[in-house]
Order: sequence, then structure tokens, then C-alpha cells
Amino acid sequence: MPELKRWLYSTRRLRRKLLNIKRKKKSLKSELEKVKAKEKEVMERMEEDAKDLEKMASKQNLLHQKIDECTKKIRDLGSLPSEAFDKYQNLATKQLFKKLEGANMELKKYSHVNKKALDQFISFSEQKEKLVMRKDELDRGYDKIKELMNVLEHRKYEAIQFTFKQVSRYFSEVFKKLAPQGHAQLVMKNNKDDESEQEEQGTVDNFSGVGIRVSFTGRNAEMREMNQLSGGQKSLVALALIFAIQKCDPAPFYLFDEIDQALDAQHRKAVADMIHELSKDAQFITTTFRPELLEHANKFYGVKFRNKVSHVECVSREEAYDFVEDDQTHG
Repeated sequence: MPELKRWLYSTRRLRRKLLNIKRKKKSLKSELEKVKAKEKEVMERMEEDAKDLEKMASKQNLLHQKIDECTKKIRDLGSLPSEAFDKYQNLATKQLFKKLEGANMELKKYSHVNKKALDQFISFSEQKEKLVMRKDELDRGYDKIKELMNVLEHRKYEAIQFTFKQVSRYFSEVFKKLAPQGHAQLVMKNNKDDESEQEEQGTVDNFSGVGIRVSFTGRNAEMREMNQLSGGQKSLVALALIFAIQKCDPAPFYLFDEIDQALDAQHRKAVADMIHELSKDAQFITTTFRPELLEHANKFYGVKFRNKVSHVECVSREEAYDFVEDDQTHG
């Protein structure tokens, strides 16, 4: 029985504690709802304050922009006297607007003036300076190009003169060997005179060509042009020019086809000796029906016609002499 009483007593105590806990829980829940309601109210107020703050910041930015625009306009007016800032500092807003309206009315008198004239003048002035600098640069480039052209023209002129003098000297020497009784010279033709002997001209444009004057009967005899010569004489002059060029600027080999056809025996002998002299520095291949060119030749080739086909064969010196002698006999 005593245990039962103790159990009943502890059970009542637990029930009372449980009821107290439930009452506290209900009270705390009620307070929590009140706190949440207050929190919600505070959050709403914070959102409204944030919106108001954003509006104020936006308005502040607009005001700063207007201040910057006004400051820029003041700077664009140019330098103002210091009294202009103090003069209107203490005036009321209405007075300032009234004066501003009066100033705008005065400005309307100048509405026909191009407002961008100053900006355009500055822009065009800058462009003009750039163009003037560009022109000076182009002028300097033009002068340098002209100077280079003059240098190249002078070098070309000197090269032509040097080459002409060399060829002219060798031409006279070679012609003297081919025609011991004769005399020949190269002359430089220019646009002012028909002919001149190596005149010192300023530019290559003055030259129009090269002429040849020869005499087969002596230095004091009348000099004749190419169109006044016979066929054999023209051939001899042409060979003398080729041999003179060979002495100035040798080529590796030459191919001559019956160059001695129109020459007499004396001149054929002279041409053969000249070819032999020049053969030290070049190879000469010649075709001939005369014996003079065979005298100093190293190799001999004959062309024979069999069965309607040409055959080139290496022959001896004697066979070559027999061939040309037979040809002269039948000719």
C-alpha cells in the first residue's frame, strides 16, 4: 500500500509538470508567432526603406549628372571672371530663373549663327595641320626619289659611256686587223645632233642610237655610212662589231653560218686569224665552203645526204679541204 501511494503521488506530480510544460509551450508558441509577425513587419519596412534608398541614390546620380553637365557648360563658356561666381551666389532661385530667361532671350538673337562653327574650325584646323605634315613628308620622299633617280640615271649614263668607249676602242682595233688599209669608228647618236663622238651628255634620254662610219682606203679617206657599203663590206663591219663585243663581254660560244660567203680571200684570211685569236676564250662553230676558216680549225664535220636523210660525220682535215675545193671547182 505504501508503494501504491508513492506511485500515485509521483504520477500526479508528473501530470502537473506536463501541464505546466504544455502551458509554457503554448505561451512560447504564441510569443514566437508574435516575434515572426514583428520580423515580417520589420522586413517589409526594410524593403520599403531599401526602395526609398535606391530612389534617393538614383536621384542623387541624376543631380550629379546635372552638376557635371552644368560644370561642362560653364567650362565651354571659356574663362569667366571670378566675380561671376560670387555675383549670383546669394540670389534666390526665382531671380536666377528670371535672369536665365533673359539670357535665353538674348541668345535667340544669335540663333542663325552656326553653333558648331567653333568645333568645325578646330576639327578642320587639326586636319589641315595633319595634311600639311603629310605634304611635307611626301615632298621629302619625292625629293629623295628624285635624288635616287638622278643617281641611277647618272650611273646608267656612265655605264653606257664606259661600255660604248670600250666597244668603240676594240671595234677600231679589230677593224684595223681585218682591213689593214681601212679605218672605222663607232659614233653615239643623240637627239640634238645626228651624230657625236662620245659627247658628254647629261642623261641617257639624249642618246638615240649608235652609228658606224668606216673607210676601207685609209684614215684620211672619206668616211662612209653602212648603207653606202657593199655586201662584203657590210659583212666585214658586222663581224668587226661582233668581235669587239666579244673582247668586252665574252660569250661561251658562237655559231657562224657562212659568214665568209661575201668576202674576198684576203678578208677571209683576216677573219679566220681573228677567230683563231679569240678561240682562246670562247668556242666558235662555223659553216663554210671556203678553205681559209679550215686552217686553224680543231674539228671538222661534214654533212652528207644519203637516202634523202642528212648525216653529220666527223671528217679529217684533208677530207674537209677536198670537200671545199670540190665545191669551188663545181661552183
